[in-house]
Parts: sequence; C-alpha cells; structure tokens
Amino acid sequence: MLEILYRDEHLIAINKPHDLLVHRSYIAADVEVFALQILRDQVGQWVNPVHRLDRKTAGVLLFAFNKDTEIAMHQQFADNLVKKKYHAIVRGHTPDNEDIDYPLRKENGTLQEAFTSYITLKRAEIDVPLGSHATSRYSLIEVTPSTGRMHQIRKHMAHVSHPIIADRTHGCNKQNRFFKANWEMTTMLLHALSLSFTHPITKNTINIEASLESEFKRVMALMNW
Repeated sequence: MLEILYRDEHLIAINKPHDLLVHRSYIAADVEVFALQILRDQVGQWVNPVHRLDRKTAGVLLFAFNKDTEIAMHQQFADNLVKKKYHAIVRGHTPDNEDIDYPLRKENGTLQEAFTSYITLKRAEIDVPLGSHATSRYSLIEVTPSTGRMHQIRKHMAHVSHPIIADRTHGCNKQNRFFKANWEMTTMLLHALSLSFTHPITKNTINIEASLESEFKRVMALMNW
C-alpha cells in the first residue's frame, strides 16, 4: 500500500518509496511493479503521473485522475510554476548556499539550460577513515531546482564535487562502496520533500510534503543529525 499524501477528485499524491519505478520504461524492461499500477489498483480508478521522479528517488509524486487535469499540471511543470524542494545527503562540507547554473545535455546531444539552488542544513564529520582521510565529511542540503531536467540535481551536485551518496550513475564510486561496506546502505539519499502549486481547477494553493524514508533517517542518525 502506497502512502497517500493528498487526494481530491482531480489529483492524488503519494510518498513514493526508493527503488520504485513510476511507470514502464525501456531501460528497466525486467521490472513488473510500478507506482502507477500499484496506485491504480489501490484506489480503483485511472491515474496518470504529471511529473517524474527517478527510480532511486523517494518522495512526493503527483498523479491526475483525468486527462484535462493531467494536461494542466503538465503545463505548470513545463512553465516552471511548480515549486519543488528536495533533501539530499552529499559528500563533503557544502557552502552555506550555492546557485548552480550549468546547462545539461539531452540524450540527442542538445544542451538545455538548468538551474539549481541549495542551502546547507547540517554538516557532519564522522570518525570513520576513508582513503587517506582520517575522517569523513558529509552535508544535508535542501535543494530547489528551478528547471526540471533529467537527473538535474544528481548531475549538478556531481558537477560541484558534492555528489549525492549512493548515486551509482553520477555519484562517487568510492563513497558508494564505503557506505555499502560499513553500513550495508545502497539507497540513493535524495528525497522529494515537497511540491507547491496552484490547483488547476480550484485555483487554491496546494502544498504537499512527504516524510523521509527509513534508510534516509538511518543515515541521518549515523551523522548525529
């Protein structure tokens, strides 16, 4: 059963677990269980996602109950009118805040502008050696992407040398092995914390927030946060 965060006659939002695909994809042809399928069966009616979350990312995922609402929400996301916040645990001690303005390339080679801001919420230095370092440093950040490119936050944090922990595609292999060996932790530590948008039908401001998954909380405890 998926955790339902918000529901009315037009929209429904869930707290998507880590490692659950939103819908069928050619890049994961062997997968048979999807958030869309589970939610459809759970509520007993047609649903369709209005935005994407990576398979490894947990948090707020919004669906529409009808095509008109789906199209209206797609437009809000395309126009960057939906405010999104994420929490992530990254390698190193990040600055208090940073704006990342770095274009990202699509699969066809086209460059797209991409803009991400973050603030640092907490920093930790733990007494576990890694490589030539006697200790290991990490930061908890709150990320606000202004655009919605594929893997944008993951790519941007890697670009500024603060990759997200357990990001196997864009992260640091040494850190990923370190977390697996020491704590049997392989969950990518990126969480879609909240969405804020104008309801396409009622025109009310809707704010939806999702609590952290257990593995994210476990690592926060390791950091004494």
